[in-house]
Amino acid sequence: MKKIKIAIVGIGHLGSKHLKVYSELGKQAELIGVCDVQQERTLKLAHHYKVPYYADYRELAGKIDAVNICVPTQLHFEVARFFLENNIHTFIEKPIATTIAQAGELTALAKKKKLKLQVGHIERFNSAFQSIKHFTRNPLFIECHRLNRFPNRSLDIGVVMDLMIHDIDIVLGVIDSPIRHIHAVGINVLTDREDIASVRIVFENGCVCNLTASRISEDVMRKIRLFQKNNYISLDYVAQEAYIYKKHGQQILKHSLPIEKEEPLRKELEHFLECVRENKTPLISGKEATEALKVAMTITEQIWDKRKNISLS
Repeated sequence: MKKIKIAIVGIGHLGSKHLKVYSELGKQAELIGVCDVQQERTLKLAHHYKVPYYADYRELAGKIDAVNICVPTQLHFEVARFFLENNIHTFIEKPIATTIAQAGELTALAKKKKLKLQVGHIERFNSAFQSIKHFTRNPLFIECHRLNRFPNRSLDIGVVMDLMIHDIDIVLGVIDSPIRHIHAVGINVLTDREDIASVRIVFENGCVCNLTASRISEDVMRKIRLFQKNNYISLDYVAQEAYIYKKHGQQILKHSLPIEKEEPLRKELEHFLECVRENKTPLISGKEATEALKVAMTITEQIWDKRKNISLS
């Protein structure tokens, strides 16, 4: 098996997790370097994992086959464009960029250069979600809850881009229909961006989806329920558990779906390495990530337009 020479740019909360996983994938990847502006902390991690430290990500050009980008969202476009322009396969954490134009440019550049561009919508790799795909047929109603404690990170974006975008991506992957209408509300509590959001999406085929996201909750919850004719599916991303409830006569019977629990991040990064090594198309390429970004941006804009109108009245 060919080892992919890879570097990680951005060694914060997420980047350090990525570093740990790559260090365990020694047969698939060779860590060439880590890069972050927080030099002292990154040097400690580089020393621990025996990986060279780079102060400037541009120094990595010509040394690697692929890059893993975990920098703040505002820098996604700048950093990803540099590596794609230098013929380096690119994994970038979600959201892909801050604007649709930026996302389109990155996607087009990857296509032009015949490079792999994968975006970190990790729930697609959750074993519980993968277990329900064969049972999901024409959902009529979907309910998503994603609640988290205050993170003290990713505060350059609101809860829609930080958390809800995961559920947006899942829903868009499940519902094969254009969106008819979006109704979104949200408030900022602890930051200057929305910390809580509630959204209803109505699709052209009649499916209705309610999404709730909060990053100021006491408890952590990441669940989705999909209601279909004569059954519904309940999935817990955190516990990696899924159940299907079926009508049997006048009763509703609960069935547990068999799940082999695996670390979603490990599966996600292994998928990226496999796509690079075997010239496969990533499950979440620039195209899928851009569609999720479009919806997330519409929701965010709608929330702040309403907040602005309230403050003016």
